[in-house]
Amino acid sequence: MTRPDPRKTAALSAALSGAVDLGALKARADAARQRPAAQPPAPGAPSGGPSPWVLDVTEATFQSVVERSMEIPVVVELTATWSPEAQQLSPVLEAAARNSGGAWILARVDLDASPRIGQAFGVQSVPTVVAVAAGQPIDAFAGPLPQAEFDQWIVRLLDALRDKLPGIAAAENGAGAQAAPVEEPEDPRFVAAEEAFEQGDFAAAESAYEAILSVEPSNEEAKAALVQVRFTARAEAIDQDAVSRADAAPDDLDAQLAAADLQIVNQDVEGAFKRLVDTVRRVYGDDRNKVREHLVGLFELFPVDDPRVAAARRNLASALF
Repeated sequence: MTRPDPRKTAALSAALSGAVDLGALKARADAARQRPAAQPPAPGAPSGGPSPWVLDVTEATFQSVVERSMEIPVVVELTATWSPEAQQLSPVLEAAARNSGGAWILARVDLDASPRIGQAFGVQSVPTVVAVAAGQPIDAFAGPLPQAEFDQWIVRLLDALRDKLPGIAAAENGAGAQAAPVEEPEDPRFVAAEEAFEQGDFAAAESAYEAILSVEPSNEEAKAALVQVRFTARAEAIDQDAVSRADAAPDDLDAQLAAADLQIVNQDVEGAFKRLVDTVRRVYGDDRNKVREHLVGLFELFPVDDPRVAAARRNLASALF
């Protein structure tokens, strides 16, 4: 079996935005809300009906997969409608998930609709299947697999994780149906904002989240989402030569800000923070305040306890005072 590069999958976060593999942005995230899961089929209901253990996810809802993997394994199916091999494998995975009792769930990703998830996993062929547990990819395989072989694979996976993920044993002990998630109805305001974000209409998404905050100023979900939307819109416009251009012109303030954004996109978080702290040391007055505000805005993309943020805050304080 092949294994994905964990450096590329650290972000399984959340609605992956732009080209950003935002492992550290995992906490931003409630901005990407999971679509309501269907309830377990009633006794005697057709087996082909909705299952709470088979989810179709997108870039905007992928954070829910990371969150679910804290309790039970999530088998991520990276698929495409044009691939005969993917169409061959998909029924195998779905049948197994329906019979899992909730010991694991299947998360299907259409790579045509959500290509950045495939990029984050480093997918090289379709179909690819990745097992995610406790927020991390732990095993993977590519190509179709007979039912018997997949069953063996999933048994080995559950055996390895049973003592680590409490939801597995709970489901196997018969609590699966009772423990199936019951989602609250979706807030149409967030639905509209997320749809605009998925379509790349960042201005509309920003306006939607701002409208929520105008009514609910303390809504943490909307705050986190707004930060992400603004950064994504800015990042999409950055020239890929921004870092080299900034290095060649250290006194160009706007070049330094753009370069820091690109470094965040490319996961050079410490480098981005250092660039702006060093810039703060060199400038004064309004220029210094502009750089400081930009850096603080970048901090908001990350969990408050991220050690890189903590170190950069200390360095910023030293540079300012």
